[in-house]
Amino acid sequence: MREAVIVSTARTALAKSFRGSFNDTESPAMGGHCVKAVIEKAGIDPAMVDDCIFGAAAQQGTQSYNLGRLCGVVGGLPETTAGMAIERQCSSGLMSIASAAKSIMCNEYDAAVAGGVESISLTQNKHKNTYRSQSKAAIEADPTAYMPMLETAEVVSERYNISREAQDEYSLQSQQRTAAAQANGLFDHEIVPMNAVKAVFNRETKETTYENVVVDKDECNRPSTTLDGLQSLDPVWKDGNWVKEGRFITAGNSSQLSDGASASLVMDAGLAKAQGLSPLGYYRGLAVAGCKSDEMGIGPVFAVPKLLERAGLSVGDIGIWELNEAFACQVIYCRDKLGIDNQKLNVNGGAISIGHPFGMSGARMVGHALLEGKRRGEKYVVVTMCIGGGMGAAGLFEVA
Repeated sequence: MREAVIVSTARTALAKSFRGSFNDTESPAMGGHCVKAVIEKAGIDPAMVDDCIFGAAAQQGTQSYNLGRLCGVVGGLPETTAGMAIERQCSSGLMSIASAAKSIMCNEYDAAVAGGVESISLTQNKHKNTYRSQSKAAIEADPTAYMPMLETAEVVSERYNISREAQDEYSLQSQQRTAAAQANGLFDHEIVPMNAVKAVFNRETKETTYENVVVDKDECNRPSTTLDGLQSLDPVWKDGNWVKEGRFITAGNSSQLSDGASASLVMDAGLAKAQGLSPLGYYRGLAVAGCKSDEMGIGPVFAVPKLLERAGLSVGDIGIWELNEAFACQVIYCRDKLGIDNQKLNVNGGAISIGHPFGMSGARMVGHALLEGKRRGEKYVVVTMCIGGGMGAAGLFEVA
């Protein structure tokens, strides 16, 4: 069987949803920007790309109508390149890369661009579903099927005794690691600056103006964060069917709503060698697993063992772990349950500090893990995350 390699990766910086620099930038524009960048980084003819696969969690409005095809068109891929959209909530970007890699390994095509994108600003804010938003049949089968992720995080905190103090301490670590990584330029090789038009709403005049901006640095993290500041925040969750009043989850110990895109160029290893390209890493496998929907945050504890068992590896064999920080409580639980060394986990921070454009994060984490793995001389990296609805996904990559 052929080997699939990642030869280049690129992402936008991450901007705060609704009030950040990408609050009026459509997903095909962000995704297309990254498509163009990975092709230019590799220096290949765009016509070599057989497929363009993009994941997004909310496929509606301008983030629909086959997002992969639209991102490819905007990114300069020719009409001969096909496109596809994938949705598995927060793991959509990871699933896109895995789908491309597996098709290459099966000799279905030779090269593909794969990634993820999410404009929370332009889906949750402007576009409303005119039909029922929840399936009666699904609710009858599982009353917690649509439980909001904030509420599931409260459930995980309570059920597994993850204290508010531990969550705030972990969140401070995320902020500090991201601040240090930014100061040392560790994100510079993956971010491709993008021009955007930002909508600015004046609360007093009720008028919206627009300004041209260059988005070249993640905007979500707060380097000045202190533990006292985190501990002073009130819980976000107010009332629900299962949790009547939140006790644990705050704006400081959960992921930030943000907008952004990420893409990777995936190729047959033989073709990459013939093109004179040095890969970042090799795709080695993927595992998915289901869990109770009311504790969706612990999905990685079911997906990771399946992944490692199939690969004949142990937790200790992995040099870098990227475990998406949807909420501090679920990262803490997964870390401790799986026995992951904290010094190998989210070494440059995660979604709590960097931001979490839902369908994009998995793709961002793959690119960053491979680049960081190269810097540190590690052999294996794992990207894993919880998934809305009660699932986990984990991908294994070998650093080249």
